[in-house]
Amino acid sequence: MTVKMQKVKKEDNLIEWYNNVLIESEIVDFSAVKGFAVYRPYGYEMWEIMKEFLDKRFKSFGVKNSYFPLLIPEKMLNKEEDHIKGFSVEVAWVTKGGDKDLDEKLAIRPTSETIMYDSYSKWIKSYRDLPLLLNQWNTMVRWETKETRFLLRSREVLWQEGHCAFASEEEAMKNVMNALSSYEAVMQELLAVPVILGRKSEGEKFAGAVSTYTVETILSNNFASQAATSHYLGQNFSKPFEIKFLDEKNEWKYAYQTSWGTAMRDIGIMILIHGDDKGLVLPPKIAPIQVVIIPIINGGKDDKNILESCNEVYRILEKMGIRTLLDSRTEYSAGWKFNEYDLKGVPVKLEIGNREVESDSFSVKIRFSGKKETLKMQDLKDIPQILEQIQKDMFNRAKKEMNSRIVEEKDREKFISILKESSAVVKSAWCDNQKCEENIKEETGATSRLIPIEKEELIDKKCVFCGKNAKVNAYFAKSY
Repeated sequence: MTVKMQKVKKEDNLIEWYNNVLIESEIVDFSAVKGFAVYRPYGYEMWEIMKEFLDKRFKSFGVKNSYFPLLIPEKMLNKEEDHIKGFSVEVAWVTKGGDKDLDEKLAIRPTSETIMYDSYSKWIKSYRDLPLLLNQWNTMVRWETKETRFLLRSREVLWQEGHCAFASEEEAMKNVMNALSSYEAVMQELLAVPVILGRKSEGEKFAGAVSTYTVETILSNNFASQAATSHYLGQNFSKPFEIKFLDEKNEWKYAYQTSWGTAMRDIGIMILIHGDDKGLVLPPKIAPIQVVIIPIINGGKDDKNILESCNEVYRILEKMGIRTLLDSRTEYSAGWKFNEYDLKGVPVKLEIGNREVESDSFSVKIRFSGKKETLKMQDLKDIPQILEQIQKDMFNRAKKEMNSRIVEEKDREKFISILKESSAVVKSAWCDNQKCEENIKEETGATSRLIPIEKEELIDKKCVFCGKNAKVNAYFAKSY
C-alpha cells in the first residue's frame, strides 16, 4: 500500500473526500457488481467490534440470535400490504433455479419480517410462548435506484434486525425503547458520535409500522443522517400472519410486535463526523489498532536496542488489553509510516528511537488533537487513561459542533431559505401533517427528521410552513 494525499478537502466536497478516505484507508473497495461493496479487513474489524458491543446489549434484555432464509416467497412478502408498498421497487428477485423457471418468484431478503413471522405463527400458541425475542446478524439487499454510497447506501447492507413478539403493548413499547437506547449507546459510547432520539412522522415511518423511532445525527454539511430505527408494529403483522395466542383467560389474542435495526452505515457516519483532510480519525474504542509503535531505525548499530525496547512496550500494552501494532518494517521510512497511520486514523502513535532508548522514554502523538509529548517508560501505565480521554474529547467536540448546526426558526421564509441552502438543521413548530411535509420537501428538498419523544413546549403556536395550528416541534433537514 502507498499513502496518498487526499485529492479534495473535506469542507469543499464532503462525499468525494469521504470516498477517497474509505478507499485509501482500506475500509472498502469497489466490487465487480455495481452498487455492492467489498468490506476489507480494516473496515470489517470495526463492524466486528460494533457487533460485539450491540450483541451484549441485546442479550441483556433477553434477545437471542437466530438465522432465517435469505429468500422469501413472493406471496409471503405481499401479506402485509403497506409493508411491501414501502420498498417494492427495491426488491431483487430470483426467478430461476439452475436452468428452470421457478414456480414462484423468490425475493432476496430486503428485510425479514415476513419470513420470520411465518415461523412465529407456528411457534406462538400460548401466552407461555411469549415474549419471543430474536435477532439476526445478516445482510439484506435493496436495489437502490438512487446513487449508491459506500456504507451509507449500498445495494447489499451488513446489518442486524431484531424481531420480537409480546402479549401486551406495554411490553412491546419497552422493547422498542430498549433497542433505541442500545443504538444511542453504540453511537455515543463506542463511535463518539452525538445523536438525537425521536419519533418519525407518518410520512417517514417504516412501512407497516404503527410508529417508528429514530437515532439521528448531523453531518458537517448540515445534512442529517439516520443511524438506526426501532419500530412498534402493533398488530399490523400479527393479524395477516395469524400470530395469536391463548391468554391466561383462555381467550385468543393477537401478539404485539416490534422490529429494530442498524447497519454498517454507522461506521460511515462516524467517519464523516470525525475524519479530516489527512484521513480517518478513529475513536479508540472502535479503532482496530489503538496504538501503533514506530521504531526510528536506519540500519545502524543502535537498531537492536531500539527494537528490543519497542518489543517490550508492545508486550506491556498487549498485556493491558490494548490493540497494539508494532511496525518494524524496514522497507518504509518512519515518516511514511506516520502518514500511513494518520490516514488510517490510529488514535495514538508511539515513537521510539535512540534518543528515547537512552532516556528510558517514548514519544506520544495523538491523532485527534495533534498533541505530541515525551513520557517516561514508567508512564506506559497511563496509556489506557490517554485513550479514554481521547474518546471523551472526540465526543465532546462532536457534540458541540452538532449543537451549533441546529437553529430554531419561526419565520417561514427563513425556514425555507435555511433548508434550501443547508446552512443549518432547523427545529420548528409543525402541524405534523403529511401533505404539509410533502410540500416542504417539494419546496426545500428537506424532510422532517424526527419529532422529540418527550412532549416539549411548542416553539410557536402556528406551523412554520403552512400556518395551521402546530402540534409538535420537529427537526427538518436534507439527508443521506
